[in-house]
Amino acid sequence: MSTNPKSEKLGIEPIGPLLIKQAVPSAIGILVMSLNILVDTIFVGNWIGSIAIAAINVVLPVSFFIAALGMSIGIGGASIISRALGANDRLKALKTFGNQITITLVLTISMVILGLFFINDLIPAFGGKGDIFEPAKIYYRIVLYGVPILALCMMGNNVIRAEGNPKFAMVAMIFPSVGNLLLDYILINLLDMGMAGAAWATTISYGFCFLYILWYFLSKNSDLKINFGHFGIDLAILKEISALGFVTLARQAVVSITYLLMNNILFDLGGESSVTVYAIIGRMLMFALFPVLGVTQGFLPIAGYNYGAQKFPRVRETINKAIYYSCGLALLIFALIMIFPEEIVSVFTTDVAVLRDTPWAMRWVFAAIPIIGIQLIGSAYFQAIGKAKPALLLTLTRQGFFFIPLVLILPNYFGELGVWISFPIADVLSTIVTGYFLNREIKRTLI
Repeated sequence: MSTNPKSEKLGIEPIGPLLIKQAVPSAIGILVMSLNILVDTIFVGNWIGSIAIAAINVVLPVSFFIAALGMSIGIGGASIISRALGANDRLKALKTFGNQITITLVLTISMVILGLFFINDLIPAFGGKGDIFEPAKIYYRIVLYGVPILALCMMGNNVIRAEGNPKFAMVAMIFPSVGNLLLDYILINLLDMGMAGAAWATTISYGFCFLYILWYFLSKNSDLKINFGHFGIDLAILKEISALGFVTLARQAVVSITYLLMNNILFDLGGESSVTVYAIIGRMLMFALFPVLGVTQGFLPIAGYNYGAQKFPRVRETINKAIYYSCGLALLIFALIMIFPEEIVSVFTTDVAVLRDTPWAMRWVFAAIPIIGIQLIGSAYFQAIGKAKPALLLTLTRQGFFFIPLVLILPNYFGELGVWISFPIADVLSTIVTGYFLNREIKRTLI
């Protein structure tokens, strides 16, 4: 059986142009999605109020974690599909895709039911206290309804990239972003629906993305034409998807724990305004790093395909160029954040306390961003080649092994400053660890 000609290009075309070709659509997709979150935050902050920004930030960990199930299954399965296509094993690729759909639906629907059942316990636990609780509860309930659809979108998007179709993956990310912004304007500004309007805009926009991805796989654009037999659980494939996907899920779980800790620590230190400061910085982290994350997403299918095809010189070249591109882009982002933090913050809110406190905190959070490409590409490499354990450990180094202990300890001595300096310290330590293990793996296997 022949593989998809588009995926075969991953093993033939020059690495530099190929990486750019894969990374640019991914980066644009992430940019549009990040702009959606960013503009959504601006709309909410200006049309509803700064408390609404904090309320959405409280809900994000729960909805993101459930949606991350889909992303995890997507990335884990995409790694298998990329290597299967590289090894010309189309049947395994088809079975993997079918299994991805089955477990995504089962897990996310179960999590949504649990999430709704424990709604009054989860929101305060994630920092939804005081004036934040009621708007957070309104937003949480509505957004959670659409999370299974979002999970399917995240899963399908990664499979599209594994097939070597990054432009389609980009468009899939643009659909919900544009839809959300239009619905924000209609539901919040014109119909004055407040937090419910913001939540329904987000939830309905997931459906736009799902319909596009469904069309992609039913059309001639996809080579993965599955039938009902492929939906049946294959334990060997399920085990491999779970092992590789758990890396992404663990990362998202740690992100959710980080939000929980940060929202509670900052609420205790500075009240609602400090939670809003973190919400704005969190949005900027999602937005500003879009080109670096685009390179990481573009890197995954190239590394996985060529590793599966045993073209190790191409794998080495892919690693080197991905790190070079990502660190260069991160340096540019660093410069912009250091020079224009006040101007950036003023777009989100007119709250005096937030305008005063956010710029200096943002400078600390972004202080070590120029080296983050090494950490991202290093952990992504182990995931791309199917080595789940080192991928998991390296993925957890930044936030799990370093950031969380730091943010629990340093504020006791430095107050809010201790929260913000935890970010660059964790970045530096995790980059050193990742660089060591990546270099060792290259010397051992890519010869």
